[in-house]
Amino acid sequence: MDELIRDARVTVNGTVAELGTSVGEGDEVCVDGRPVSAERQAWVLLHKPAGVVTTANDPQGRPTVLDLVGSPLRLFPVGRLDMDTTGALLLTNDGLLAHRLMHPSHEVDKVYVADVEGRPDAAALERLRCGVELEDGPTAPAQVSELAPGRIELRIHEGRNRQVRRMCEAVGHPVLHLHRSAYAGLRVEGLAPGRWRELEPAELDRLRRL
Repeated sequence: MDELIRDARVTVNGTVAELGTSVGEGDEVCVDGRPVSAERQAWVLLHKPAGVVTTANDPQGRPTVLDLVGSPLRLFPVGRLDMDTTGALLLTNDGLLAHRLMHPSHEVDKVYVADVEGRPDAAALERLRCGVELEDGPTAPAQVSELAPGRIELRIHEGRNRQVRRMCEAVGHPVLHLHRSAYAGLRVEGLAPGRWRELEPAELDRLRRL
């Protein structure tokens, strides 16, 4: 955009724009004489399957989450899920709200179900609850419960790289399969892996209140 403005190709209300020109509601912005308008904002909840990368494009040619959605809008993922991790992933073109959701200060809940090696005992579960020392510092306390032998649910609000996998490995129970069942209260029940839906207005309002 800066290059277009420097080349005097952008006008605001008929006047050639300069770097720093403000644009408000009702202003007409043109590039090369053609009016431009804001893109419709969209929020999509995807049930990410395994084997898909969380990126807009992949130099290795692997399938991406955007390939699954196939939207004409320029969406991007809110945060990341490992290629082998399944579950709830939001995609949007609303950069401001996405940034707020991802910022650690807002402590947005993420719920994971992990199938792990062995059966964590009470001490291991308590370590996860209290916080685990990792190479990049201790994790915040987590809500942890045992769903079945070798299957635990973790509710965290941090978003470090491969955090749940590293936490489980640190307590001696490496992850065999990891599924994010909910993000910011949004669950993927009813969505088959690889399927997606747009958020309802009430869901979007709740995200904004977070």
